[in-house]
Amino acid sequence: MTPAAERHAREAFIAACRLDVTVRKPGNVSFAAPGHGMRAEQFLDAACAAAGPLFEPGRAVGERIERAAAASWQACGCNTNLGIVLLCAPLAAAAERASPQQTLPQAVAAVLAALTVDDARAAYRAIAATQPGGLGRVPAQDVHAEPDVDLRSAMALAADRDTIARAYATDMRELFEAVRAVAPPPGFSLMAHAVGDTAHDHVQRVFLYWLARECDSHIVRKHGHAVAQTVMTAAQRWRGVARPGAEPAFAAWDDALKAAGINPGTSADLTVATLLAAELS
Repeated sequence: MTPAAERHAREAFIAACRLDVTVRKPGNVSFAAPGHGMRAEQFLDAACAAAGPLFEPGRAVGERIERAAAASWQACGCNTNLGIVLLCAPLAAAAERASPQQTLPQAVAAVLAALTVDDARAAYRAIAATQPGGLGRVPAQDVHAEPDVDLRSAMALAADRDTIARAYATDMRELFEAVRAVAPPPGFSLMAHAVGDTAHDHVQRVFLYWLARECDSHIVRKHGHAVAQTVMTAAQRWRGVARPGAEPAFAAWDDALKAAGINPGTSADLTVATLLAAELS
């Protein structure tokens, strides 16, 4: 990766994170509506802090995760972006390898196939330090203990209950399907469209794609399948609306989810990763 390409990838990550909190996405923190004890500014601070470690050339995926998570926590003092970091670290490593002979999906597959036990240990340390809510305990390769398998194998054990873990086990196939299914408008660029209706509409379409597709992992962990199913069904009704953000009921849904403490955090993480993957592809 050339210095210019590295800079573009890093700036694209920050721009994707900025759009994530600039655009109203029901249940998620935004400039329009803080929630869950957090403000949009904290997400931006964390993104800017994480960008350097995530895109530092030559770093292993586990190192990127651990260093980016630590930098994020130091910047804002809470967990704003662990899921984003977990998804974007392989994308960042793959962006160094992508070329005319190797597409980004192919590079991602190669990166994930090469993950090691050291990557798993670094990622587990990051998760333990960040303390995401609702994790619980599992009998094999629990995140509260030191793993003895590589990171991809560890993620595969959680793939049936966590969408981000499944991304590691499946070469991020679903992420690249989302890039194709919710294609950016012609000429769209994260850096060129930091604000404006085109960007807002696109981000909301990406978010609703994920939220309507299956139960949000974060909601399931915190509130159970029934609540997650209800939110998914509501998102399915919004997918056919041309400009959901222009509808008062969309903002009311956002307020209602926040009042109930419901945060579709995994869908937001996947939204950022989809925006970044589209920009880097």
